[in-house]
Amino acid sequence: MSVAVKGLWNVVLSGYPKTGKTMLARRLVVEHKNFARVGVDELRQMLFNEVPPCRDEFLVYSLIAETRDMLLEKGYSVIIDSTAPDNVTRAFLLTTRVKNVNRLVVLFNVEREIIIERNIALFGDASSVFAWDERWETPKGGIPIFKFKSNNAEEFEAYYARLKELLESEMHPFKPEFLRPTLPFKKLQKTFRTFLKRKQK
Repeated sequence: MSVAVKGLWNVVLSGYPKTGKTMLARRLVVEHKNFARVGVDELRQMLFNEVPPCRDEFLVYSLIAETRDMLLEKGYSVIIDSTAPDNVTRAFLLTTRVKNVNRLVVLFNVEREIIIERNIALFGDASSVFAWDERWETPKGGIPIFKFKSNNAEEFEAYYARLKELLESEMHPFKPEFLRPTLPFKKLQKTFRTFLKRKQK
């Protein structure tokens, strides 16, 4: 019997390709009816049929943010299925206009050799891993983080159980009252737009 998730959650997944992000997001949505998954790659593919960075990354992420806020306002917790490799993207995806939302980055921690093996098995090479190397940043302080290991199936199950326990808990360190305030959404939106323009040059 499933236990209800406590409060509204805005969960942002962050990790290299093939670390288990989509598997986690889909599983969480299946097992918790008040959770909705928003997939960045699917939206980018649907709009432009391009790999990142596509011709209008800011539009893609703006639509993700709007969709997330609409779902939160309807009472759904949201899990954003993305790579979110840098701190500006993580901050943008974490920041919502909706009040009293628990914010959390689930940071996937998988051994590099395993990531490369998985990418070669699926895509024939590891070029996507090397592409993300150029954008990957260690999360800075102040970002609420849950480190998720998934080097194998047993490890995935163990960390999934811990994450569920956290989401279903009344008391946890990611409650809004325990976190420092974020930048105003409009200021963060402007920063994110500038950041993307720099990256696409």
